[in-house]
Amino acid sequence: MRDWKEETQKIITWMRKKVEEAKAQGLVLGMSGGIDSSVVAVLAQKALGEKSLGIMMPCYSIPQDLEDALKVAQMFSIPYRVIPLEKPYDAFLEVLGEKQENSRSLALANLKPRLRMCTLYYFANRLNYLVCGASNRSEITVGYFTKYGDGGVDILPIAHLTKTEVIELARFLNLPSFIITKPPSAGLWEGQTDEEEMGITYEKIDEFILHKKVEEPYLSQIKSKIRASEHKRKMPATPEEITI
Repeated sequence: MRDWKEETQKIITWMRKKVEEAKAQGLVLGMSGGIDSSVVAVLAQKALGEKSLGIMMPCYSIPQDLEDALKVAQMFSIPYRVIPLEKPYDAFLEVLGEKQENSRSLALANLKPRLRMCTLYYFANRLNYLVCGASNRSEITVGYFTKYGDGGVDILPIAHLTKTEVIELARFLNLPSFIITKPPSAGLWEGQTDEEEMGITYEKIDEFILHKKVEEPYLSQIKSKIRASEHKRKMPATPEEITI
């Protein structure tokens, strides 16, 4: 068990340092109404106050998710904007000759986090902010994030924490129970949940990360996901190594 008071101070100090090193003015982040982004939003507010900005970007999302994100922003005095992305998403579908009915297609579903990435970097460029991501260690380990979508960020303050630890931190930060108990979801389509899509629970992933003890078939599934997602955790491949 981590000392969460100490860990919180460590993270917010690190966030301030990264902003200062980049000669930036603040942090911008997406707020989905889920536990990871809510934890990061509260940490950003603690680190930079009014120089933190939460962006809510509904795109045929569950209305409850936006309501939950708004409640968190208001409870913790987090500056925020709501930028609906249904119109640009529909425009992409039209250009691609696709239909909304095919939204369970991963190729189309991944357009949503990539549109969100573009939106966050728009605000980052305008305000001279860094883009702050919310991926945790469990997601990063198995590659459960969209390349150049929610993976397209400048800093990852909770990348060293497993999902289980993020839940513990959320409790320490006094996040509301409706955030902590909500089934984790990337909101790619209606009814989608992380664990159902991955085919494995965060509990098993965290057992593997923290203790290297997980039974079959989960061990093989996790190792397979790590191998298949290796490209997500590296810079693009080049014919020769570039040295600077």
